Amino acid sequence: MILVMDVGNTNIVLGAMEGDKLIASFRLTTQTPRTSDEYGVTIISMLNQKGIKHTDIKAIIIASVVPDIMYSLTNCIKRYFGLKPMIVGPGLKTGIAIRTDNPKEVGAGRIVNCVAAYERLGGPCMAIDFGTATTYDVVNEKGEFIAGITSPGIRICADAMFQRAAQLPHIEIKKTKSILDAKNTITSMQTGLVYGYIGQVEYIVKKVKEALDAPHMKVIATGGYAKIIQDGTDVIDYYDGLLTLKGLNIIYHKNR
Repeated sequence: MILVMDVGNTNIVLGAMEGDKLIASFRLTTQTPRTSDEYGVTIISMLNQKGIKHTDIKAIIIASVVPDIMYSLTNCIKRYFGLKPMIVGPGLKTGIAIRTDNPKEVGAGRIVNCVAAYERLGGPCMAIDFGTATTYDVVNEKGEFIAGITSPGIRICADAMFQRAAQLPHIEIKKTKSILDAKNTITSMQTGLVYGYIGQVEYIVKKVKEALDAPHMKVIATGGYAKIIQDGTDVIDYYDGLLTLKGLNIIYHKNR
């Protein structure tokens, strides 16, 4: 059994994988500072609650966009699991060639999503991750990462309205039944935020398809707000909340 870890700006998502099967998954906040002991106790406790002994874990792979926590996290793995983690970065085989100005700048999570998307859909394809930021990553028919588009996440947009406008409240992100349901302050904000964000997604997907001359390019979405957006548009072909964990599993098996 291997443990895959997706370290994001908001959460760390972990999955215990047996072959291609996800046995269990859980998440903890990406909190700094945290000691290696705190990580160790927390992760082992979460595994135990899922009926998994930490000694069952034979390998660990990590994709991280938060460098500040990696020293404590890797020390935790060495101390509590007796393992040296595999870190997604230069030197690992991914099956995806990165064709950007500076490949080292491409975040690990984006690469992992592209690996999983291309494995499932072939190319051309796009992986959209609705996280702290929303990322649109494009892979061509040759399996090359050719473009990565980044926009503020929908939660960032909601928080910005709350923080910068004195009379606007902090709202739940949800899609109203109709665009005409904007009949009070909260539904007005929800409608503008979600329908506006759907418009952004549809426009970016449309322009990428035009630029590639690939009208049948497949689009897969993941991340915390993906379902809300997918339910309002037909440009997202698939939703997979485990896309990043599956990509990590694929990369591990390419490099073991």
